[in-house]
Amino acid sequence: MSITDQLLGALSQYGLPVLFGVIVIAAAGIPLPISMMLVAAGSFVELGEMKLWQVIVVASAGAVLGDQIGYALGRWGGHHVVSRIQRRENGAAKIAQAEAFTKRWGAAGVFFSRWLITPLGPWLNLTSGMAGYPWMRFFVWDVLGEVLWVVLYVMLGKLFSDRVQALVEILGNLAWVVVGLIVAAILGWKVLKYMRPSATMKEEKDTSRALT
Repeated sequence: MSITDQLLGALSQYGLPVLFGVIVIAAAGIPLPISMMLVAAGSFVELGEMKLWQVIVVASAGAVLGDQIGYALGRWGGHHVVSRIQRRENGAAKIAQAEAFTKRWGAAGVFFSRWLITPLGPWLNLTSGMAGYPWMRFFVWDVLGEVLWVVLYVMLGKLFSDRVQALVEILGNLAWVVVGLIVAAILGWKVLKYMRPSATMKEEKDTSRALT
């Protein structure tokens, strides 16, 4: 059995404690299929095996707690933690993306990485802590984004309870498309910023030649 099958089986058998634990661990930075867990929980709500408000409260609390752990690791573990992460496959690239996203978008980056660009979420927690981003501001935007994420995925699972696997694949692919577009936009902006001084200097030289 795959890790996803094992987690779904545990969720079906033990319910909310498993949901809380898995989300805390994943939000803190350990890759686990939490989107699948939320959608599956929504499906269980539709089947009457779980209560909607309990799922939303428990999942939101777990996500926020995990994010705070990630932020604390970045704040007080700093470069030691990051250096270990960078040794993993694609670790350096993900850290670089999260750092660029943090510097470029600030509070909006925290909010949107909770529910729209979820693959960057755990990395953004670390880089926010490393950059000394104000904790209270991080916490407020984190809570708002995580609650929205939980409600969105749970309700999708509830509405499409008979197509859970297909729904998760679509949402996962969409998230990575959004990440790619944002990274491309940031890189494009930096390239334009780099080229502008060169263009300005050339115009000044042409003007100077014309005058002489």
